[in-house]
Amino acid sequence: MFKKVLIANRGEIAVRVIRACRELGLKTVAVFSTADRNALHARIADEAVCIGGPATKDSYLNEKAIIAACEITGADAVHPGFGFLSENAAFARNCGKCGITFIGPAPESIEMLGDKAAAKTAMKNAGVPVIPGSDGAVKSMDEAKKLAEEIGFPLMVKASAGGGGRGIRLVERMDDLEAQVTAAKQEALSFFGDDSIYMEKFIVNPKHIEFQILADKHGNVIHLGERDCSMQRRNQKVLEESPSTIMTPQLRNRMGKAAVAAAKVCGYYNAGTIEFLVDEKQNFYFMEMNTRIQVEHPITEFVTGVDLVKAQLKIAAGKEIPYSQEDIEIKGHSIECRINAESPEHNFRPSPGKINALHIPGGPGIRIDSSAYQGYTITPYYDSMIAKLIVYAPTREEAIAKMKWALAEFIVEGVDTNIDFQLSLIRDPVFEEGNYDIGYLGRKMK
Repeated sequence: MFKKVLIANRGEIAVRVIRACRELGLKTVAVFSTADRNALHARIADEAVCIGGPATKDSYLNEKAIIAACEITGADAVHPGFGFLSENAAFARNCGKCGITFIGPAPESIEMLGDKAAAKTAMKNAGVPVIPGSDGAVKSMDEAKKLAEEIGFPLMVKASAGGGGRGIRLVERMDDLEAQVTAAKQEALSFFGDDSIYMEKFIVNPKHIEFQILADKHGNVIHLGERDCSMQRRNQKVLEESPSTIMTPQLRNRMGKAAVAAAKVCGYYNAGTIEFLVDEKQNFYFMEMNTRIQVEHPITEFVTGVDLVKAQLKIAAGKEIPYSQEDIEIKGHSIECRINAESPEHNFRPSPGKINALHIPGGPGIRIDSSAYQGYTITPYYDSMIAKLIVYAPTREEAIAKMKWALAEFIVEGVDTNIDFQLSLIRDPVFEEGNYDIGYLGRKMK
């Protein structure tokens, strides 16, 4: 096992990794920008190193500064968290060249799965169901028009190197195709430095279901059940739950086997997530694979009892997964709400500022993942998440009831938040019945 882990991230995920390292007896190093000098992760780590100015390119995306921080502090491993450099194959490869363990998959796996078009081809070869669409990137507008006729409308245009809802366009008729392809390519180039796109059939009213997998360096791969991420606004997840209301033992077995096959075809190791779309007839289709820990990982930890971050650390150190698939049992129900500093009344405008008062809910089955504290200033430079509020109960009905009063007890003063908005979703009869799909929130808010 490595001895000292540098966390190349900030916010609640950096705090989460620091705590997991402490449980395993590992020393930690935090990196921070000048804007995060008073951030919680920089205050609680064993060591902290300033790596640059507020802009992400100068700090949390500054690979040279992060590797230099490892050399200065003697950190022999890097945990990238999520976002920033977590799915950057070049960074993972450079860590290896410098003798630093990258706590994640091999660079080759990141490269394969980071290219959505190439990943789709790999899944087809592994027998994993994929959404009908283009084989690889679309190279010209003429090719796009020919494919559109074959696929049929509606269809989706997506950035090959995409993520986070960027570079995605819905096309409902041929007359709109050229404009939407152009817009998707421009956005993809702006956000990912790569304007390649692919096309696929638009699945009407699907559920967004993702499967958590763990894979070690010895060829063992298991899944830890599903998370329902269908409550989304503009392709961004708002809340998640596990298990999904549509899941049956038979469907979970089929989807779980597909998720494991997807990981194996890529020679994957560490934690990862296979994302599927599931239609009204319970047909499921591979969408993408995320080669990192997910924001919503706590709900899987609640229903399985598996600490995913500690598992990441152990796998990176070469240890075998201590579970077989038969050992994994889904018990109870868990829901996560993302609490953000934003104003739903003003089109979810970010609300940076100082937290003057903070009261977080507690009690059995309540978990808060956060880096906020009273007196902390939320800066305008990064995402606006204040906390993740996660509840657990024996049944879905009890979990919903627990989330209702937990949200009602959550008090943040000094900045606007989406707490009341989340409470309205939890109280929504459609959510309570479990009948929402990926487009429900968009239709509700029109």
